[in-house]
Amino acid sequence: MSSVAFARIARARLCCTSTTSPSAYRLRPTTRVQSVQPVWAASFSTRPSALRMPEGDAHDPHHEESFEEFTARYEKEFDQVQDVFELQRNLNNAFAYDLVPSTSVITAALRAARRVNDFPTAVRVFEGIRAKVENVHQYNEYLTELQSMREEMGVVLKEDLFPNTMGGERTNPA
Repeated sequence: MSSVAFARIARARLCCTSTTSPSAYRLRPTTRVQSVQPVWAASFSTRPSALRMPEGDAHDPHHEESFEEFTARYEKEFDQVQDVFELQRNLNNAFAYDLVPSTSVITAALRAARRVNDFPTAVRVFEGIRAKVENVHQYNEYLTELQSMREEMGVVLKEDLFPNTMGGERTNPA
């Protein structure tokens, strides 16, 4: 039993009269003690002007992030990657938006894949690009721009690894 239950039982015994009628054993109603408000609650304002976030605040859930802010944020996140889980989580988050990440974000992701020694994820980055672009021409532009990076990192495309399973036209510009 809790100490509150013991206190109630003790109070009930003290409240009882000496008569033996059943109504004599009823508890007396007690007054509730109002709790004291903490200091921080007294200083909180509920006025609408006090609850508004400043204009252009990046932490505002309705703030629309520009493409440059998106690029800078994901370059920074990929530069801080320490393990495969963080790399794959950041890639999932970056490709979840309704845009194709810039080549600088892709370069940062490939460098992070090299840092954590994850070749399959590096190959999957290009599969993500292929899925996000609107047409084969845009995919070829990405491949052309990232050709030197792919050669530096030794990343082979899935269509080069499995040429018969990709279907359609060959998209490798090399």
